Amino acid sequence: MMAKLKLDLHDIYNKGGMIDKELNRIVEEAIERKVELVEIIPGKGSGQLKKKVLRFLNQSHIKKLYHRVEKDDKNFGRIFIHFRF
Repeated sequence: MMAKLKLDLHDIYNKGGMIDKELNRIVEEAIERKVELVEIIPGKGSGQLKKKVLRFLNQSHIKKLYHRVEKDDKNFGRIFIHFRF
């Protein structure tokens, strides 16, 4: 089974700055450790947090770091970031 990192944002969903910081950290960690899959759990709710995560991932300096983003249609609360090393 391939390695996977997981980031659950439930606890910090209302702390805007923390979210970007944690997203940056998990992306850097994936690259450092050459982990090919990161699972981000923004949780359900209004979908605002999910949009924020997707906006973060869409920034050009972040976008060039990963291979693709996959939204889990069966589980609304999950986003996967795929890396290629």
